Amino acid sequence: MTVIICNDGDHRNAITYSRNQNSLSFRMKILWQYLKPHKAVIFLSLLLAGIAQLLSLIDPLIFGKIIDDYATNPGNRTQDELVKGVLYWLGIAIAVAMLARLFKAFQEYTTRLAVARFGMQIFNDGLRQTLRLSFQEYEDSRSGETLSVLQKVKTDTERFVSSFINIVFSSVVGIGFLIWYSITKNWMLIPVFVFGILVLGSLTGLLSKKIKTVQRSINRETNKMSGVITESLRNIELVKSLGLTFPEIRRLREQTKKIFDLEMVKVKKVRSLSFLQGTTLNLLRQSILFILLWLIFRDVLTTGELISMQFISTTIFVPLQDLGNIILQYREVEASVNNFDQLMHKPIEVRPPEPVEIGELHELRFENVVFNHKSASYNAIDNISFEVKSGETIAFVGPSGSGKSTLVKLLVGLYKPVSGGIYFNNQESTQIRYNELRRQIGFVTQDTQLFAGTIKDNMLFVKADATDEEILSAIHKAAATPLLKRSSHGIDTRLGESGMKLSGGEKQRISIARALLRNPRLLIFDEATSALDSLTEENITNTIRKISAEGDQITILIAHRLSTIMHADVIYVLEKGKFAEIGSHEELLLQKGLYYAMWRQQVGERRETARPKVEQLIEEPGDNLES
Repeated sequence: MTVIICNDGDHRNAITYSRNQNSLSFRMKILWQYLKPHKAVIFLSLLLAGIAQLLSLIDPLIFGKIIDDYATNPGNRTQDELVKGVLYWLGIAIAVAMLARLFKAFQEYTTRLAVARFGMQIFNDGLRQTLRLSFQEYEDSRSGETLSVLQKVKTDTERFVSSFINIVFSSVVGIGFLIWYSITKNWMLIPVFVFGILVLGSLTGLLSKKIKTVQRSINRETNKMSGVITESLRNIELVKSLGLTFPEIRRLREQTKKIFDLEMVKVKKVRSLSFLQGTTLNLLRQSILFILLWLIFRDVLTTGELISMQFISTTIFVPLQDLGNIILQYREVEASVNNFDQLMHKPIEVRPPEPVEIGELHELRFENVVFNHKSASYNAIDNISFEVKSGETIAFVGPSGSGKSTLVKLLVGLYKPVSGGIYFNNQESTQIRYNELRRQIGFVTQDTQLFAGTIKDNMLFVKADATDEEILSAIHKAAATPLLKRSSHGIDTRLGESGMKLSGGEKQRISIARALLRNPRLLIFDEATSALDSLTEENITNTIRKISAEGDQITILIAHRLSTIMHADVIYVLEKGKFAEIGSHEELLLQKGLYYAMWRQQVGERRETARPKVEQLIEEPGDNLES
């Protein structure tokens, strides 16, 4: 399978790779494809790291030369000559050290630059993919888990790439230098290095496989934990209102305990790996020391050369003791990239290769539309057909579960029909760009969705160039003006996350105002007055009637309260995904079917609700009765 990951923007700077879940190199291939656009900076960083490491290894050579030429074998030099000679070589050592630090500083900057760009790209691609997922994917997953996947893959990959350049690559360069230096002195040191590296690599590979399985479990539980916490915080009002704070704490504690247990298993394996690596490196260093001493005994090496070799070995092998941590980082990257890959292969909203422009929306129709949910054994929408044009108002009513909300999701493209067609300006929905259409829609959902920030921020979310006058006008139309009077900040009043500081009715009014701000060609009210009191409901209903009467757009009403849709030109009564009745309010009442029964029930409920108030007025003094 070939996968294309596109950067943000309209240009197609695509990353393509072959997907093979069983290949060990697959995940590294993903990393390489993301690193490839920054290969020039990475190559420069590697070059600087190599130069800095080589320069740092010159210092032990200078020190060894000072020992041989001036400490243990001064020859016939005078004291002044010895001092001047030592100062000369120490000056060179200082200059080399300064150069090494300078190259190291540039290397760390270029590494951070490449890693930051790389991390930004992989995170942005993940966000882009997440926001393009089909709506049904959101229904089956937790938003907190998705965010955890993106944050983890960014953090893990950045840390691994930095460690690889700073530790692994620098150590490899150092080992190469040490082997070259050993060859110039005596070949017997080479087998020691080769044998030690092979043993070290074998131990690392053996234990890292065991770490891999544990790390995948940790990532899975961590992502799950993020989803659970996000849900708890999002529903904090319900948690606290029902006194579920401590049960929720216990539930989250159980989840963290699972992660803790897995972390302890991983720590044991990592510590075992570090112990074996440290022991192997120590044996390797002692073996090198023994051979160096043996070579001194045979007058092959000098004391200064021995000291130089020891310093070089320490400079190289001490960082390699962190190899266990780097292997752990690699396994974390492998697990994170695996989760990222699964995200990148989830189905997204696909637009047609050659979309048709529909212009301003003035007509839509459903033709024999059928839809069913993945887990359902029956059709949520079953052979539905209707048509509506600009200036018309239609409504859909029916019992709970009759398919009203599903029909709306089909209308805005969140669901795709199993069969049949949806047409906008006589163009089938499969041939158009839905985002172009959606920019012409004003949508008031049943569950009000507000963002943290001010009232103005929430309004600008749907129309970024709206003026304060336009915002105030939309708020007035939605009968939300009293909300502004409660605060001296007006439209700059902060709402809190999900509008936490507002009542249900106030949230709905802001949502309605936000929909009206766009001056939409298609205005959808999905149970728009469900959270409002009777007086506000009447005001909003009057507003909807006035907007409908202007005749500038298509208005679609989804309602449970029939009083809010009485003015609709056509009312469609849904029952089990089918149209049971069609007609105006008066026509449906005359049919005395399902609509009539729903109307009688709601009218009866209103009368029962009003009776105590009437009785109270009768019992109280005359002034109240007159009022």
